[in-house]
Amino acid sequence: MTPAVLEIRAVERRFWVSGGAVKATRALSAVAGVSLTVKRGEVLGLVGESGCGKTTLARMMLGLLKPTSGAILFGGEPIEKLDRGALARRVQPVFQDPYSSLNPRKSIGSIIGLPLRVHGLGTRSEWRPRIEEMMDRVGLARRLYRSYPGQLSGGQRQRVAIARALIMRPEVVICDEPTSALDVSVQAEILNLLARLRRERALTIVFVSHDLAVVAHLCAEIAIMRHGRLVETLSADELRRGEAKAPYAIELLRASRGYVRERPSLAFPPKTV
Repeated sequence: MTPAVLEIRAVERRFWVSGGAVKATRALSAVAGVSLTVKRGEVLGLVGESGCGKTTLARMMLGLLKPTSGAILFGGEPIEKLDRGALARRVQPVFQDPYSSLNPRKSIGSIIGLPLRVHGLGTRSEWRPRIEEMMDRVGLARRLYRSYPGQLSGGQRQRVAIARALIMRPEVVICDEPTSALDVSVQAEILNLLARLRRERALTIVFVSHDLAVVAHLCAEIAIMRHGRLVETLSADELRRGEAKAPYAIELLRASRGYVRERPSLAFPPKTV
């Protein structure tokens, strides 16, 4: 059996929302009793409509938010007991907007190498070769080393974000809708890149998306969320065959079925990245 790298046990996250001068403060439940297992070396898809709690759950996996109740274990150890720096070296994010997540005043080389400097990994003379090697791996020309994010296309910027996430060789990468801001053809290239990097580096990926066509081809297992709750977990084959049992999951598949079939090559285009 494949060992679990991340375990989410009955996790809840509530936010307190002010009702103004008249109404009392109330609790808003963003994630309610979610339990999941993320297996080492596999891709877990986290799917649901906007506002269903996907991003909140992803931020708790990154240690950016604390659960109101429940537990998140990384390698069998509660995530809150791990040193923040050590956790960052093992779990890295790739965010949705490849422009706002990059400092526009820093060069591409500086952005990719920032984790090395922050965590004191290696010496200054070793950084540039490691950065250029990572640029090669994600399909960025080395001549872009001194360029700035504003000079790059959306797809190139997302490659920079992926390179920055992988430069420390993390065990897990959490991708929060990393292709939703990109054109369809560019989405295909980025998804193909993620799939190749997972194979080469035995990466574990949590892929947050609302696009069933993407997760059906990229992910081994898909967790469907609604209103902060886990509705159903399906394998990729079960998703493609439309074997959902939960009413919401059935409706979601029914609404997306034609769309999934019309885009069978989205994650793995013929062109090699």
